[in-house]
Amino acid sequence: MPEPDLKLLTEAAEEAGRIALKYFCADPECWDKGSGQGPVTEADLEIDRMLTTELRAARPDYGWLSEETEDNADRLNHERVFIIDPIDGTRAFIAGQQNFSHSLAIAENGVVIAAVVHLPAKEMTFAAYAGGGAFMNGERIRHSGRKTEVGARILAAGSQFKPEFWKATPPPVERHFRSSLAYRLCLVANGRFDGMITMRPAWEWDIAAGDLIGQEAGAKTGDKQGNKPRYNNAHPKVNGLISAAPAVYDGLLARL
Repeated sequence: MPEPDLKLLTEAAEEAGRIALKYFCADPECWDKGSGQGPVTEADLEIDRMLTTELRAARPDYGWLSEETEDNADRLNHERVFIIDPIDGTRAFIAGQQNFSHSLAIAENGVVIAAVVHLPAKEMTFAAYAGGGAFMNGERIRHSGRKTEVGARILAAGSQFKPEFWKATPPPVERHFRSSLAYRLCLVANGRFDGMITMRPAWEWDIAAGDLIGQEAGAKTGDKQGNKPRYNNAHPKVNGLISAAPAVYDGLLARL
């Protein structure tokens, strides 16, 4: 059962939050990772070291995939694997914005079974385990229930609505944005927004935890072709992602 794993992830995410808040709005050292990978800070790396130590000590038989740890194909030989983003939304973190999160998940044979997304600056913790529902700060959450994509409140970068992505014109939605992909997925899960879209290939560590939280909240999630994402791939990316209230998801997918 995944419940002990969920407790482990929750405690680790809370410790990650305590580390992050030491550096938040305190001018942390940061640099660009190069090759289009974006920025990283000393906080990202300290959190990654802590998570590596604590989680792998607790579950030595699990594989490991983290944005800030050099990848090792050994993870492909494990039935269960941690999928970790020490700080999702690093640019927001550097800018002193509260929309950064810690995204922690465990996948079993390609399917996420336990997930936590923690936003320490907002004092928000989203969590889910397979078959057990989704929660924010201990309260059960549910998608918005919207019945059409027309006029839906969608989290996405403006570039996702370029005409080349759509059969005709882009759908008539109300667009919003948050820096962290994991947080966007959780905002769909708790019904604050009707859906989220990213057409770009998404790293597994950005979406694994939020994907399960959304699904356990009743949202539908799939890649640009409508396929359910699988995790712990040799190349850990998913071909875009849509997560939304079921009717909104179906409407958006039909327009792609």
